[in-house]
Amino acid sequence: MAMKNVQVVDNAINCVYDIFAVEDADFDLLFPPGQDVAFVDEVLKRHPPQALKPVFERMWRHRVPKRDVVGLHGLLYYDMEHKKPFYPQRVDELAINPNGSKLRP
Repeated sequence: MAMKNVQVVDNAINCVYDIFAVEDADFDLLFPPGQDVAFVDEVLKRHPPQALKPVFERMWRHRVPKRDVVGLHGLLYYDMEHKKPFYPQRVDELAINPNGSKLRP
């Protein structure tokens, strides 16, 4: 079974930015095609709760220790509205500064 790694980032003072393995089908529910950055409020708007509940239940059971991670496929932000302007296309490599300049060379 193919799995993808998703790093969860939230604004909690004790957040440790864990990484979770998810099946391809679950990844596709969290991230629209071509995107690798998602904000949980937008995910919840795209899908009914009954479709997402089992996705999150499976994800929370499959934490991957960072030392074992081979590849990172997505970033899932919780309660981080202030990050949205940096990812207008919801693609990490295309992140920009608020003035529109590139974050990476």
